[in-house]
Amino acid sequence: MSENQNQNNQLNIELTEDIADGIYSNLAIITHSNSEFVLDFVKVMPGVPKAKVKARILLTPQHAKRLLAAMQDNIQKYESVHGTIKQTEAIGIPMNFGGPAAQA
Repeated sequence: MSENQNQNNQLNIELTEDIADGIYSNLAIITHSNSEFVLDFVKVMPGVPKAKVKARILLTPQHAKRLLAAMQDNIQKYESVHGTIKQTEAIGIPMNFGGPAAQA
């Protein structure tokens, strides 16, 4: 058995300090091909015409669908405690950077 798994077939996940701090993002750009989904997380600052991708996550289509289900479940649980999350209007940022149309 792998040293990362115990007798109950549970996975021990390590969270290092630098990753635990997290990265703030207020824009996600999602693109896909036939074999993967690409999630780019960006921090856009008001009045600054340039923004950098702070993190990029690559997922298989199956993992993307599981992530969607997990997000929907967590949002439902959040809203049952804290109330409905109010949606704001999308900001006027071009979402097509030469790839398929982004969906965020």
